[in-house]
Amino acid sequence: MNYLKKLVWGAICLFFTLPSFSQEHPSIMLSKQNTEALRKGIQTYPLLKKSWKKVKSDADKAILEPIEVPTPKDAGGGKSHEQHKKNYTNMLNCGIAYQISADKKYATYVEQMLLKYAAEYEKWPLHPKRKEGHQGGRIFWQSLNDFVWQVYTIQSYDLVHDALSVSNRKTIESKLFEPILKFFTVDCAETFNKIHNHATWDVAAVGMTGYVINKPDYVQMALKGSAKDGKTGYLAQIDQLFSPDGYYTEGPYYQRYALLPFVIFAKTINNYQPELKIFQYRDQLLAKAIQTSLQLTYTDGTFFPINDAIKGKTYESSELIYGVDIAYADIKASAELLDIAEQQGEVIVSDAGLKIAKDLSEGKSKPFVYQSQLIKDGASGDEGGLGILRFGNNEDQQAVLVKAASQGMGHGHFDRLNLLYYDNGVEIFPDYGSARFINIESKKGGDYLPENKTWAKQTIAHNTLTVDQTSNFKANADLAQQSSGQVSYFKSDKDLQVFSAKESHAYPGVEMSRTTALLKVQELKKPLLIDIFRVNSEKAHQYDLPFWYKGHLVDVSPKTKNHTDQLKPLGSKYGYEHLWLNAEQAVPEKSGYLSILNNKRFYTVHFATDAPLNLKLVSLGANDPDSNLLESKAFILSSTDSKDQLFFSITESHGQINPVSETTTGANSLVSDLKIITSNPNQASLSFKVKGKTYQYQINYNNKENFIKIN
Repeated sequence: MNYLKKLVWGAICLFFTLPSFSQEHPSIMLSKQNTEALRKGIQTYPLLKKSWKKVKSDADKAILEPIEVPTPKDAGGGKSHEQHKKNYTNMLNCGIAYQISADKKYATYVEQMLLKYAAEYEKWPLHPKRKEGHQGGRIFWQSLNDFVWQVYTIQSYDLVHDALSVSNRKTIESKLFEPILKFFTVDCAETFNKIHNHATWDVAAVGMTGYVINKPDYVQMALKGSAKDGKTGYLAQIDQLFSPDGYYTEGPYYQRYALLPFVIFAKTINNYQPELKIFQYRDQLLAKAIQTSLQLTYTDGTFFPINDAIKGKTYESSELIYGVDIAYADIKASAELLDIAEQQGEVIVSDAGLKIAKDLSEGKSKPFVYQSQLIKDGASGDEGGLGILRFGNNEDQQAVLVKAASQGMGHGHFDRLNLLYYDNGVEIFPDYGSARFINIESKKGGDYLPENKTWAKQTIAHNTLTVDQTSNFKANADLAQQSSGQVSYFKSDKDLQVFSAKESHAYPGVEMSRTTALLKVQELKKPLLIDIFRVNSEKAHQYDLPFWYKGHLVDVSPKTKNHTDQLKPLGSKYGYEHLWLNAEQAVPEKSGYLSILNNKRFYTVHFATDAPLNLKLVSLGANDPDSNLLESKAFILSSTDSKDQLFFSITESHGQINPVSETTTGANSLVSDLKIITSNPNQASLSFKVKGKTYQYQINYNNKENFIKIN
């Protein structure tokens, strides 16, 4: 246990000999001493003024509508579900509006709403449409949503606390918040003591409520778990769910989601107990987690959609607005965070938002710099990781992500050594993300669709190797959780960026290695994406290496001919049952290429291998009776009977089209003649030409000092 951990634990043990908390309200995101400064700030600083205008507008709309507290009955996206979500948002907006305007009508709205909940809450049983496989809530179909509701609601109560009568406060606390605390810690004890994002929301809700209504025992449970022994609870979650690099084990999408309870509970702890130095815990890990979360986005702000991700989510989400504001104001005032806040276009109307808006108006911002980096996974940083390679400015950046991390618990996909590629502001080789239409009730109530298991999680749905038409670990998440990928090498120089990793457990007796690079050569404006996937086995297998792509296929060699009158699924399970086989062509020379047009730019993928090869063109949509699957296309490099094999590909970004002037330039690739000279577990020696110039590319797998050699 490091010094800061010992300091925090010592302070916690000392603190909990005291009988109660100092009670001053508001005390979470807004503090009483900063209220006047905030009132002046909304008149002075443009971003704060804009954010306040939105909050006040929403609050004014809320108080004109009748208060509705419906009996819970609908699943995600249904009427009662959405009304309860709307209620906590309205209460928070009105709480902020009360603090800034001092107009009691806003506090009265919150008071009446909470009294209605207090009158009904204990009458409600578990939700009648509990989400399959999840612990049910009382207000919502899963307890997670109840936890989220309380994290927001306790903030609103804190904001209006002093405007409420003593008797009404007593009613709200005894009939609503205390039963909620009991439900969250006793009825939901299994979740409360997990190491998981659901538990993070649970402990944050309990801890924040315990602070605000002066229940020290619940705060202690939130910090240290039900047994108060530190094996579970908030601090254990920080220790076990994040790597030393600030990577959250479930992936970027859930890192974003989990950050809000982590940082807002930390903010509450810091306000009530600054002596705990919670923001210094694990070498400022929460600040690292926020920075890492931002680095796990493409330059348009979208998160890399690995694991169960809803695609299109950006750092403009409320969780990252909270995170960026708190990180800047309470941990470290990094000028790059001001740039992100400006891109987000709003701040929380709070102490932290005031500081951000003030410093932005004073010109202290610096551009946020995306970095090529290795991000390690695992509590000790020894469970593989992600390799991110980047080249170019934010307006037109190449970005490559290779995933060699752990399974990512229940939200993980079976995609060891998966590759994603972005360029020119768009996906080139995408990840499917999750099969889910969130909050669209007609699509299984907004829950994960059956195709999330049968398709989105399966290995063939990703840009990585499938062996014998079977997913990694035979799609057994518990088995996959026992091991991780292994990082072999990472390098980031001006003209060469490389990430190499291996996977030895996904398929018994099969060793896989992927070495991916961005290589800048003088003949081309943009680097080449060079990808070497090596597989070794004592037994023969079928190897399928798919490249899911966005755009239009404009050229292919060897020539393929699509089936025109009948399509058949490519297989019967592990995701293959969802693939239409559009075309299949033998590759007699063991090499070829495909050209794709995407966002007015060409991408030519040259490939070569050292074993007999078939090229398969596939599309997604077979065995999809409810039209749940999204349109997707891939080409698969497939070998049916190989032991050791190396797949060598180079993707060149080149040329453009102009639909307005109807001109095309640079449509022909300048790369040619891919050759595999030698391939074994110790070394791969390859060559290729660019505009007639030959390049020798050698990987020395066991030599970290001379891992890549280029001539």
